Amino acid sequence: MQHKKLGNADFTISPIGLGTWAIAGAGWEFGWGAQDDEESLAALEYAVERGVNWIDTAAVYGLGHAEEIVGRLLRRVPASRRPLVFTKGSLVWDPTSRQISHSLAPDSLAREIDESLRRLQTEAIDLYQIHWPAFPADGPDEGIEAAISVLEKARQQGKIRAIGVSNFNVAQLRRAQAVTEIAALQPPYSALMREVESDILPFCQQTGIGVIAYSTLQSGLLSGAMTRERIARLPDDDWRKTRSPDFREPRLTRNLALVETFRRIGERHGLTAAAVAIAWVLRQPAISGAIVGARRPLQVDGLLGAAEFSLSEDELAEIAPFLPEGMGTNVPEETAT
Repeated sequence: MQHKKLGNADFTISPIGLGTWAIAGAGWEFGWGAQDDEESLAALEYAVERGVNWIDTAAVYGLGHAEEIVGRLLRRVPASRRPLVFTKGSLVWDPTSRQISHSLAPDSLAREIDESLRRLQTEAIDLYQIHWPAFPADGPDEGIEAAISVLEKARQQGKIRAIGVSNFNVAQLRRAQAVTEIAALQPPYSALMREVESDILPFCQQTGIGVIAYSTLQSGLLSGAMTRERIARLPDDDWRKTRSPDFREPRLTRNLALVETFRRIGERHGLTAAAVAIAWVLRQPAISGAIVGARRPLQVDGLLGAAEFSLSEDELAEIAPFLPEGMGTNVPEETAT
């Protein structure tokens, strides 16, 4: 895989990185249902063997559990194949009620960094990101500057190597940049949610901020594995079934037609629909890498073909009629994570 430098960070990344939201398990507000940890580890390890050199996680995924899984992965793989580890903070939870809340308070964020280091069992986090500037997204964001200052102090202490943010708009990015250099932004971006094309991607390209896109497969909807029947059978503790408007009408019919278009294009090249959907994201010059999810090793192979595939102009035109009008939306009912 051809690597790209991630903003001002002193490392390069593969076009595809593996995310860990889906493997965080059940029992929390944004869970995807039950998941076998050994299968998760096998998927992560296989992706690393196939050339993926970064893993993205977050403290809140599984309320710490996803980070613990990544920590176990780091103990399994040889040092020569150790993946870069990216994690995120600012979403915290009550250990008794398991209720998630948001905090940019300096003492809270400093504590989160130390707890992530402990769960990941590593001396330094390669990229530490502010998960949300506000939660919900339209809430107050007065703490951005103080939070970025905490990350800069942690960088100077050697606890983190590079500073990133997630779900920030351009105004919030400018505020963060006024404190210190920002290596990367992690926004949602897929064929179904394109808002970042209007101003965020151009801003990042102009200012040298790397971009690692999440929800590139729209929480699995664009993977090619989702049918109406499978969506109807999603467990009740899978947030997509009850909180994502893209998994319900009136959007679902259009979305499945887009998936079928990806499938047709993929068949002509020996690729999966998922690989075509990811390649659609990677076609953007501002994108440094795309986060994908795999809950089993077998799913990994169907994703990695995107790293070496470029859509033709004719194929982009074939896709265009099935894209949502305007720029789509990335926000599930209430919020996303």
